[in-house]
Amino acid sequence: MSVTDDTGSDLSSSAGKGMSPARKAELRQYVLYGVLVLIAVGFVLGADIEAIQKSFLNVEIAADMFPEVVTQAAKNTLLYTATSFVFGLAFGLLLALMRLSSVGPYRWIARAYIEFFRALPALVTILLIGFAVPIAFDVEIPGGTLGKATLGLGIVAAAYMAETIRAGIEAVPKGQVEAARSLGMSGFWTLTSIVIPQAFRIIIPPLTNELVLLIKDTSLLFVLGTTPGSKELLKFGRDLQNTTFNGTPLIVVAVVYVAITLPLTFLVAQLEKRNKAAL
Repeated sequence: MSVTDDTGSDLSSSAGKGMSPARKAELRQYVLYGVLVLIAVGFVLGADIEAIQKSFLNVEIAADMFPEVVTQAAKNTLLYTATSFVFGLAFGLLLALMRLSSVGPYRWIARAYIEFFRALPALVTILLIGFAVPIAFDVEIPGGTLGKATLGLGIVAAAYMAETIRAGIEAVPKGQVEAARSLGMSGFWTLTSIVIPQAFRIIIPPLTNELVLLIKDTSLLFVLGTTPGSKELLKFGRDLQNTTFNGTPLIVVAVVYVAITLPLTFLVAQLEKRNKAAL
C-alpha cells in the first residue's frame, strides 16, 4: 500500500525517485554484504567444523608436504608452463602471420589448425601427443614428460595465441606501416621492427591471461603417467590424497595454485588499466 500526504501525492514513490544513483548503488552493496554474512553464519552454524578440519585441514599432513610441494611439484608446474608458453607463443606468431598472409593456402592451413585445436579438448591433445603419436609413427617424444607436456599444452596454446597476436597486429595503425614503407623499409623489416613490437604491447594483458590458463592446464598432465620427480602440483596432491586418505593435500595444492596465479591475475588487471589509460 502506498502512503500519501494531505495533497494526495505518493510519498513512497517520491522517496524512491529522490534517491540518487550513488545512494541506490550503496544500498545494493549493503544488501549483498548482508547476504554474504548470512551465508557465512549459516555455514559456520550448520557445518561440522571438527570433521572439516580432520578431513581437509590436517596440519600434520600439510606440514609433511613441505618442502616437496614447492621444490618439486610447484617447480615442475612452472617449468611445464614456461616451456609450453614459449613454444605456443613462437608457433602462435607463425600461425598469426600465416592467417594474415596474402597466400591463400597459408591462410586456409592456419585457420583450419586454429579452429581444430580450439575445438579439441586440451586433455585429448595431450593424450594424442603422449601416446597416439609415438605408437603411430614409432617415435619417442624427446625430453620425456617435459617434451610431451611442452608439445601437448603448447600446441593448444598456439591456437589461442595466434588469434590474439593476429588481433594485435591488425590493431596497429595502418598509417605507421605506410610511413615505414614510404621511408624505404622493406615489408619484412617493417613487420619485425614496427608492427610486431607494437602489437605485443597491445596484447600483453591477454597473453598474461593465457599464461594463467596454462598454469592451471598443467593439471591435465597426470594422464602422461609422470615419474616421482616429474609430478606437477595436482598429481602430487592426488597421490598424497590416495596414500593418506585425506583431502588436505588437495587443499594445500589449491593454495599453492592461488599463490602462483593471483599475482599474475592482478598483473593482468593493472596492465589492462594502463592500456585503457593510454588510449
